[in-house]
Amino acid sequence: MDADLRQHCHTFIAGNHEPDPATLFRQMAEWCETHAVDHDAYGSGNTIQNFEQQVAERLGFEAALFVITGTMTQPTALQLVCQEKRCSVVAMHETCHIFTHEAQGYQMQQRFQVLPIGDRHRPWLVQDLKAWPDEIAAAVYELPMRELGGQLPSWQQLEAVKTYCAEQGIHLHMDGARLWESAAFYQKSYRDIAAGFHTAYVSLYKGINGLGGSMLLGSQAFINKAAVWMRRQGGNVYHRTPYVVSAAMQFEPRLAVMPVLFERTQQIYQILLDYPEFTLNPIEPQANMLHLYLPLSVDNAIVLRNRLASDKKIWLGHPQSAPQPNQSFIEWYVGDRLLNMPDHQLIEVLDWIRDQLNA
Repeated sequence: MDADLRQHCHTFIAGNHEPDPATLFRQMAEWCETHAVDHDAYGSGNTIQNFEQQVAERLGFEAALFVITGTMTQPTALQLVCQEKRCSVVAMHETCHIFTHEAQGYQMQQRFQVLPIGDRHRPWLVQDLKAWPDEIAAAVYELPMRELGGQLPSWQQLEAVKTYCAEQGIHLHMDGARLWESAAFYQKSYRDIAAGFHTAYVSLYKGINGLGGSMLLGSQAFINKAAVWMRRQGGNVYHRTPYVVSAAMQFEPRLAVMPVLFERTQQIYQILLDYPEFTLNPIEPQANMLHLYLPLSVDNAIVLRNRLASDKKIWLGHPQSAPQPNQSFIEWYVGDRLLNMPDHQLIEVLDWIRDQLNA
């Protein structure tokens, strides 16, 4: 039922516009002709290797490797670190994707042990790492933290983590699934943000809007070793061209619009000040995303969402449960859709929700 309702909506609040396959493939074909794109063969080819180097240079790493999924990328990288250091302990926040959304793959495959650190409701700090006496091979920092509404540590807090890990010989790995959304808040380059991390993962579809795939970044020696392990896991796709082209053709334009999306997020926060019924996390924007808390149980929020979809053909998002039984939240990624939505249209939606709450 939910899928049918969503399919019949003409307006979507969150995310980027996704062209239909025929339109997207035409755009990709035109870009391929303009840029004389060649097919890779198992990751070897000018187009893919040039794009890998482009991303590596943007973040200040020596090398990069296209990997078909982030779920393959990060545990593999962390396992290699643990093998090198002869220590199986990896510190990460308990909301980290590896710990929360990957069916405990790291544990079932006996890759490493996770040491959850910090407070669940805020980004972890250097003192959270110092609090543990255990030998730690690696620490993972997600920038920004998706499960916290896009929260980020302050620049000083992040620099303190980098310094401590360097002093203690702890491999610092960045979960940069949404790294592209963090630069506008920090007012720093991606290279500056990534400096001090030994390795990083970035997504090629979450903010870039590609078909899928990810990049692992690090030293050339580390990337060479990781490439072998990706092949051992069945990640050695013959032609990666569709994924690479769909991301490469949008990469620079998508990065260029990130400051505009953050500015739009700030504007949306100002609009939401007139709606005390809603609670926002974070309180002030730190990336172009947010969690909108509703004074409804998740079941009632789904009913409201479906009613809006049925009556107005507007898709609000995916309600999720919150700590309080009569509260839920919806994640909004401020992308093309909210950027191009006039204020009055967003206000009409918010007014409709408020009317439903007060009915």
